[in-house]
Amino acid sequence: MTELPEIGPDKSLLLLDDDEPFLRRLAKAMEKRGFEVEMAETVAAGKAIAMARPPAYAVCDLRLEDGNGLDVVEVLREKRPDCRIVVLTGYGAIATAVAAVKIGATDYLSKPADATDITNALLSDGADLPPPPENPMSADRVRWEHIQRVYELCDRNVSETARRLNMHRRTLQRILAKRSPR
Repeated sequence: MTELPEIGPDKSLLLLDDDEPFLRRLAKAMEKRGFEVEMAETVAAGKAIAMARPPAYAVCDLRLEDGNGLDVVEVLREKRPDCRIVVLTGYGAIATAVAAVKIGATDYLSKPADATDITNALLSDGADLPPPPENPMSADRVRWEHIQRVYELCDRNVSETARRLNMHRRTLQRILAKRSPR
């Protein structure tokens, strides 16, 4: 594995995510890696930090309660063009990845991403492809995550989720009743 460059003299990092437990865990992990972390749970708070104290690094969730994390990416790019920005999302799709990079994101990662993946993305120079994840999700886990995501988007309505996934309602109920695969 290639050595990552140093963080640099400005260690400021903005973490923007509306999943508060994930945000706290990630902040603690990034502080251990040497970053000076500032957290925000809303687009409004993220924009306020970006305007007042534009950080050298940022990790922005795509979908937030009050809007889209790409709005914060635009403000960061305007206020601090050299900011290295990673867009993080549980709704990974090629179209959103392209939009994020066009707006100015340095990289795009799908959840669940750990602090090592995020640090690698923030500090990579872009010349090499990032190393593959140490523990990639199994195909069963990816399927389960997708089903859970659609289920949440359908406000936990089993019939609507089954219709959108083109699956029998009873089959979906059995899948939802099981624990997540590893």
